Amino acid sequence: MKIHFWGTRGSLPNSITEKHIKEKLYNAIRKSRQYSLKNDQEIKYFVDKELTFSENGTFGSNTACVEIKDDELNNRAPKEYLLCDAGAGLRDFGNSVLRDGLPGIFHIFMSHLHWDHIQGFPFFVPAFIPGNIVNIYGCHKDLEDAFIYQQNFRHFPLQWKDMMGTIKFHVLELGKEYEIAGYKINSIQQNHPGCSYGYSFQKNGGKIVYSTDSEHNEASESADYLFLDFFRNADLLVFDAQYILSQNMDMKKDWGHSSGIIGVELALKSDVKQIVLFHNEPTYDDKILEKMLHDTRRYAQITSEEKELEIELAYDGLEIEI
Repeated sequence: MKIHFWGTRGSLPNSITEKHIKEKLYNAIRKSRQYSLKNDQEIKYFVDKELTFSENGTFGSNTACVEIKDDELNNRAPKEYLLCDAGAGLRDFGNSVLRDGLPGIFHIFMSHLHWDHIQGFPFFVPAFIPGNIVNIYGCHKDLEDAFIYQQNFRHFPLQWKDMMGTIKFHVLELGKEYEIAGYKINSIQQNHPGCSYGYSFQKNGGKIVYSTDSEHNEASESADYLFLDFFRNADLLVFDAQYILSQNMDMKKDWGHSSGIIGVELALKSDVKQIVLFHNEPTYDDKILEKMLHDTRRYAQITSEEKELEIELAYDGLEIEI
């Protein structure tokens, strides 16, 4: 199983300006003065090995869209695709699969219906192509209405009727296990304005949990906190860590998001193998996000000497194999 992150920002897309690019170039050139770079190979090594991620790359700009991949899905005819959320990253995903050949069957699981999680769908090219089947799953009763409404002609020039693919909506029953695309899939209700849902995906002994737009308050300190069992023994947990802990507990309390520190505590209690911090705050630049990752890893080292927990911070294009 692999997980590919097509969109990782929360709330709204983040813009990368010329100021950000110039700052990265300035820092890279300044650091390069310590080295005698004689040829292209040495320059490439310097960029790849001597610069930090915030200096040689970016965490990206797209809002939430995550793909779960495996060989069985890829080898089916027609090919099947499994995704979580339809944020701006869905556009890049859709353009990439056009190279795979069509038709295809797409399974999209929705955490909730806020705009940053559905805004990529009007730009999802496969949905406009006859022969493709798009299944949209979620626990919200108004699942279909939300998607159709955002393509009202007042909001978007191409209306729902212009999509020539077959689009089906499936309202899921909370707590009921489903078998879809070869995966056993369960859901859990989360603490977020308007309500959101997390999902676990299990197949061939592997388990991935997608839990974004979820705030964990004082109840998370309880030994019987529901999320502990839901996360239990996950190979990979995608966890909402939009805010630093101080914001999460003060000015942005009850906004429906969490922090990396809380994510680490829950992951350690649940014997999670790897956690990916997700739904990145759009006002945080690459340096701030990189520091968040460093601080979260340091916290995990200090608080748990017995358990090993891999920690990453999601960026557009990150792919992890489990």
